Amino acid sequence: MKEEFISLVKELYGNDFVPLHRPVFEGNEKQYLMECIDSNFVSSVGEKVTEFERKIADFTGSKYAIATVNGTAALHMCLHLSGVGRGDEVITQALTFIATGNAISYCGASPVFIDVDKDTMGLSPKYLKLFLDMNAEIKNGVTYNKNTGSIISACVPMHTFGFPCRINEISEICKKWNINLIEDAAESLGSYMGDRHTGTFGLLGAISFNGNKIITTGGGGMIITDDDDLAKRAKHLTTTAKVPHAYEFVHDEIGYNYRMPNVNATLGCAQLEKLEWILEQKKKIAHRYAEFFEDLGVKMVKPIESVSPNNWLNTILLNTKEDRDEFLRYTNENGIMTRPVWRLMSNLSMFQDSQCDFLLNSKFLEERLVNIPSSVPDLN
Repeated sequence: MKEEFISLVKELYGNDFVPLHRPVFEGNEKQYLMECIDSNFVSSVGEKVTEFERKIADFTGSKYAIATVNGTAALHMCLHLSGVGRGDEVITQALTFIATGNAISYCGASPVFIDVDKDTMGLSPKYLKLFLDMNAEIKNGVTYNKNTGSIISACVPMHTFGFPCRINEISEICKKWNINLIEDAAESLGSYMGDRHTGTFGLLGAISFNGNKIITTGGGGMIITDDDDLAKRAKHLTTTAKVPHAYEFVHDEIGYNYRMPNVNATLGCAQLEKLEWILEQKKKIAHRYAEFFEDLGVKMVKPIESVSPNNWLNTILLNTKEDRDEFLRYTNENGIMTRPVWRLMSNLSMFQDSQCDFLLNSKFLEERLVNIPSSVPDLN
């Protein structure tokens, strides 16, 4: 199978080194960047920041979008805005990128790791409900962990590799338990549950525009929300909590220098012009891979019912850890970049004492998942 896979990837992407995911710069990026440089407005003050925010809000169906320097900053601010504080607990998944755990830690809170579903690779509503039923109680409208006495202030599911998790079910559970739902939609711009974009099911959502994402601003992120007050406060806090004034420098609370620079937003505006085209091309690539692996009897992660993923990173599931390791070795030695899923957060030194359930599905996936090249080639 490995040899056939190498041949397919070379057919799609050529014979040079093939990265996992490269950005697409085939539109107005250079023109807009030169215009931005000529304007002298390259930092966090500039019209392209506002334009990029408006266009992301329109695309996702959110009322507001607030641009940040990266996705981790966006997620940190979402948690902070939702009221997560020192000593609180935040439920999330162990199968996620480190940014999820870091953002929780920035708030002085502790993560609680719950298992994922095998088919979505995202937080499992079944195990979320089980954990809360067994370990949580509501007192005066606030949810506490009966074992630790800490407030469970938020739940952060992640839409892994752009595949939406069972966010509707998770949302209902969070409402029942008075827990704020914050979506880590870093990887899922262009992904939908039904006709609703990821990141819009909770109180707040966070998106990333890192260089390896479906579109990029070089480095950048976005907070999305429908809440008027939270949106206003997000913009204020990410702009160092500076009170607006023509020349005075007055800051009314501890703020964060998290606003996206205009030069990055300029790149994002150009990228957005090609987003629909990129999504269509990536759908073709995913279909090509699906046909290929089906003929070889290899399982490929596919979306669940009523879900439209952005196909950011195509993912296969091999039979054993040994099969995975051999596939990774062979492909990378032959110029094809493939990678395993992240090390489970619960196994990292800074989180190894965190509360978690058995994580059986997470451990199963950690040993078998492989991401394969998913860039947009010229398919025309």
